[in-house]
Amino acid sequence: MTTPQRTALAACNLCEAICGLELTIEDRPEGPKVVSIRGNAEDPLSRGHICPKGVALADVYDDPDRLRRPVKRVGDDWVEIGWDEALDLTADGLSRALNEHGRDAIGIYFGNPNAHSLGAQTHGSGMIRSLRTRNKFSASSVDQIPHQFVAWQLFGHQLMIPIADIDRTSYFLVFGANPMASNGSLMTTPDFPNRLRELKKRGGRMVVFDPRRTETAKVADEHHFVHPGTDAVVLLAMVHVLFEEGLTTPPSYVREIESVRLAVADFTPEYAAEASGVPADVIRRIARELAAADGAAVYGRMGLSTQGFGSICQWAIQCLNILTGNFDKEGGVLFTEPAIDIVGKGIIGRGHFDIWRSRVRQAPEFGGELPVSTLREEIETPGDGQIRAMLTVAGNPVLSTPDGKRLGDAFDGLDFMAAVDIYLNETTRHADVVLPPTTALERDQYDLVFHTFAVRNTARFTPAVFEKPEGALDDWEIFREIALRTAARLDRKKPLRKAVTERARLSVSPRTLVTGLLLAGRRTTMRALRATPAGVDLGPLRPTMPGRLQTRDKLIHLAPDQVIADLPRLRESIATPAGDELLLIGRRHQSDNNSWMHNSVRLTRGKPRHQLLMHPDDLEARGLIDGTSVRVASRVGTVTTEVRATDDMMPGVVSLPHGYGHQQDGVRMANASKVAGVSINDLTDPERLDVSGNAALNGVPVTVVPV
Repeated sequence: MTTPQRTALAACNLCEAICGLELTIEDRPEGPKVVSIRGNAEDPLSRGHICPKGVALADVYDDPDRLRRPVKRVGDDWVEIGWDEALDLTADGLSRALNEHGRDAIGIYFGNPNAHSLGAQTHGSGMIRSLRTRNKFSASSVDQIPHQFVAWQLFGHQLMIPIADIDRTSYFLVFGANPMASNGSLMTTPDFPNRLRELKKRGGRMVVFDPRRTETAKVADEHHFVHPGTDAVVLLAMVHVLFEEGLTTPPSYVREIESVRLAVADFTPEYAAEASGVPADVIRRIARELAAADGAAVYGRMGLSTQGFGSICQWAIQCLNILTGNFDKEGGVLFTEPAIDIVGKGIIGRGHFDIWRSRVRQAPEFGGELPVSTLREEIETPGDGQIRAMLTVAGNPVLSTPDGKRLGDAFDGLDFMAAVDIYLNETTRHADVVLPPTTALERDQYDLVFHTFAVRNTARFTPAVFEKPEGALDDWEIFREIALRTAARLDRKKPLRKAVTERARLSVSPRTLVTGLLLAGRRTTMRALRATPAGVDLGPLRPTMPGRLQTRDKLIHLAPDQVIADLPRLRESIATPAGDELLLIGRRHQSDNNSWMHNSVRLTRGKPRHQLLMHPDDLEARGLIDGTSVRVASRVGTVTTEVRATDDMMPGVVSLPHGYGHQQDGVRMANASKVAGVSINDLTDPERLDVSGNAALNGVPVTVVPV
């Protein structure tokens, strides 16, 4: 007898592409089973696209390694417990730290998956506020803070990030980004491969600068190698050319243009060529092509943001877009007009910088968060304000932040640690209690953040595909309970009215909140989205300037003090590696999802991808043999891994993938042997920061020797 099948629509929440999915489900006696996943051709943004991660979405739901009930540590073992006990243990540990040591005795770390969860977006910040600590950290400071830092200064809001109009551009200039693998990042571009084919079909071109011949570089019209950490001087040299040759056509609402001209006066193409390895004539030609194109967009991502001069890079990119007249222009870069406008409605704050600093290193906060590179020292250094208790939420900073091994050691020294996570991993294994929320297929989804960064204005609400199991909690319900139970245990109670208001706010469901926000936005309604589950098309991006600017005077001040003041540091830093040193960069793969999903057989099959990539000339110069084990050492650590020769690497540059290294004791990962490899962040240096506080994960000096 055939098992009945049905179809359900879902949204992939694993990366920024937010692809629409179509699931085929069998209703079996033991419970529903997803038997196939394909892209939803009716989705107006993703247009039927799906990547290997999307196909594996059901693997998370079915994963035998996934926690389904809370667990607590008993000696060296983990024991399942009930929700009341788990939540009380968490509230007891957090409140004890607050009562005995003050408000900053708690550290909070939010990982990347929170940006992909509606409940985390609607209720996570409320829980954080209730704990009152200034020791807040997130994956943002190993990822994207330079984008936000520059957007806050130029456009008045940290999330007001211009988006490349990829569907209409004629010239796409890419620095340190790999959208063929990522489908865009801070530029939600599902189905990038087809969008690129469409760009070329209409006569457009894509030019890529990257120290590795990435998947994107291989399909570009041009690829140019650039020494890691020197992208800024290449970009500034292009700005220099625009001024030198009279190619600037900025909008009328832009100020401080002369200050920019003076700031880049000594960044000549010849100077940039010597530092970066990019020929001066190439820099001049591409600057001219950019200015002459009828609709051009400059885009830079991880390779730029996670280096020592990420903010200068992102500022220079916006200078190029603005000065060539491609800002707020069809085919250039534009701002979205999402159905829920988290920028214009002030749902997320504008941002701020250096209102307070970290206790030990005196590193400034941005947007209320401290650089995660300072987390370890805030735990280990005694004194007033020392972190005594830690709460991590859907994050694995031991694998994904600098000097991760030492951070893991620091976690072991805490008085208490709790984690909201569906896995025991390299980070959560240090916790006293782990509270697992439901997964993507068991909860409603509306992408508040990624509709804001999308290359087309769309809206989509996806109800939970499966009912959550009896006794399970969504993340927002866990956040509510942590906040309320901890508050009830504090020595200094909140006034009754404030406590009642907080309870009421945290008890409103994400679906109800989204319904109200859609009504306020007046572009669509929850009823319309429920009637069109594939998503509602709200049209292409369009010019909105200067009215949509969030600056106080509705002007763009193009020479922000914090960035201009960092230029001398850039000039002083330009130097080639000393002696036998190489420069280490990271890399990602379409089938990887940061530091997780490496236990999915579906995603780890095929050729291993954990090796250190190195140019054949660099192997030969060191007497190394392709395929053998090598020892890679930086200032902070040493790892041993296999080396693979490839001319996809720029000479003098080596690459390790991000998110590997699942070999720690106590990590329950059934397929860990399939992703042998090491953590690149056992080599990255927490002392290396951008002016914004973002970690400089790329361009780390290393030596490589045979084992």
